[in-house]
Amino acid sequence: MNQKIKFAVIGQGHIGKRHAEMIRRNEEAELVAVCDVATKEQLGIINLKEHFYTSVDKMIAAHPEVDVICICTPNGLHAQHALKALNAQKNIICEKPMALTKADCETIIFKSLQVHKIVFCVMQNRYSPPSIWLKDILDNKILGDIYMVQLNCYWNRDERYYKKDGWKGSQKLDGGTLFTQFSHFVDILYWLFGDINNIQAKFKDFNHAELTEFEDSGFVNFNFMNGGMGSINYSTSLWDKNLESSITIIGSKGSVKVGGQYLDKVEHCHIKDYTMPELPPTNPANDYGAYKGSANNHNYIFENVIDTLKGRSTITTNALEGLKVVEIIERIYALRKKDKKN
Repeated sequence: MNQKIKFAVIGQGHIGKRHAEMIRRNEEAELVAVCDVATKEQLGIINLKEHFYTSVDKMIAAHPEVDVICICTPNGLHAQHALKALNAQKNIICEKPMALTKADCETIIFKSLQVHKIVFCVMQNRYSPPSIWLKDILDNKILGDIYMVQLNCYWNRDERYYKKDGWKGSQKLDGGTLFTQFSHFVDILYWLFGDINNIQAKFKDFNHAELTEFEDSGFVNFNFMNGGMGSINYSTSLWDKNLESSITIIGSKGSVKVGGQYLDKVEHCHIKDYTMPELPPTNPANDYGAYKGSANNHNYIFENVIDTLKGRSTITTNALEGLKVVEIIERIYALRKKDKKN
């Protein structure tokens, strides 16, 4: 219980660097090593104190003492790197998405069970105060029966984001807008309302034809297996900056809307015999200069990992939930070929 949990990080892009910094800041954690295909000079981490490797295999072999390996590489490499870590008998933290196919997620889960190690999936939006509040009022049926749910995600991702010869925008390594930009919000839908069926969808590439190999916008509607119907309306075609990430819920006892750019503000709450509590402030979004991402809640991820490994808590987002998010997106994207024919 008094020993520090030892970590290593594969990938030193924006998110990998954030993982490394969150580990350094935690008194119960120790960052042992990081790995990336780029050099320290290219990554701007010349003064790195920890061990640095350009080979995943060499890093894993050199540090048997590591307890947890963070997977912060391009989406299409998550499964490959997760399996390397699990084969070395390490617990893993996998950035979203867990993989790009349900089959790869199943392979990861099978290996984790075989070697008795834990797969932690990063879905940090669950820690935002409005998300926690929504989970509470839905679990306690305060909104009554759920009729309709609308998720709107309208962001900017342009040539400042999609670098030439980079992995973002490729079908093989990126996977698509729902995987890279909006899987956090698909996770929130699944976390709050459960699985979906009867999916219908339309997709369009408005202004990313020279930037990506997939759509930049879509309308998706479906039924919730637990009752009610829902929709996801999304786009990365906005000019210059993000507009919003919002969720509107209509139930038999009232309606709510959580909006702002990153599901960070309760914009409407009108529920029978209910007084809206004052929520703690939401952490600001991850700021990458020209563009912004989801809430900066990675510190909570590492607190949960350490608490879980030390037996003080349970996992916040487990591997099965990570698989379900991938499966839902995979089922939505299965409609892209059909939509193109029409």
